[in-house]
Amino acid sequence: MSKTILVADDNPLVRKLLCKIFEAEEDYDICAEAANGQEAIELAVQHKPHLIILDFSMPVMNGLDAARELKRIMPHVPIILFTFHGDTLGAQLMGVNSPFDLVVSKTDAVNIVKHVRSLIPV
Repeated sequence: MSKTILVADDNPLVRKLLCKIFEAEEDYDICAEAANGQEAIELAVQHKPHLIILDFSMPVMNGLDAARELKRIMPHVPIILFTFHGDTLGAQLMGVNSPFDLVVSKTDAVNIVKHVRSLIPV
């Protein structure tokens, strides 16, 4: 059975890129796509993904606020912050109370499957 992933990014091209990457993987499926943090929360509750990939800068609700709420309602679901600011935000956001399990720079998109496997192996 495939592991399911929810992708939240306000850029439709980034969402489509991630979907294409995971379409090539037998063990992972994209269960939902969100354009903002609030939509990500609603879709996560509905689809119960095994992992969530969030952008940092999104309208309505940013990735940090969405991650905090997601960890409150589904604390065992890993969350990857997928951002162009990974190098600068990673150190700041990966403290003891961080809602993120991993910070990945969008410049490292080619390795996103490897990062997902590190959090939810099949």
